[in-house]
Amino acid sequence: MTLADAAEGMEYIISGIDTEDEELNAFLFSLGCYSGEPITVVSRKRAGFMVSIKDGRYNIDSQLAEAILV
Repeated sequence: MTLADAAEGMEYIISGIDTEDEELNAFLFSLGCYSGEPITVVSRKRAGFMVSIKDGRYNIDSQLAEAILV
């Protein structure tokens, strides 16, 4: 299941990142988004998602949400 399918307010564990783009992988890693880390969808917005990773909250677009496997 991808993060785009996740329910708001539920905590999930990231099982992987499904992308061939090394730059995107590096960006997600810099946010703390990698296998084994908990992630929560705080809210869904028209342009994407607000997620909580570690102690931070980030807005990500739908394309990034589709690349994050939970």
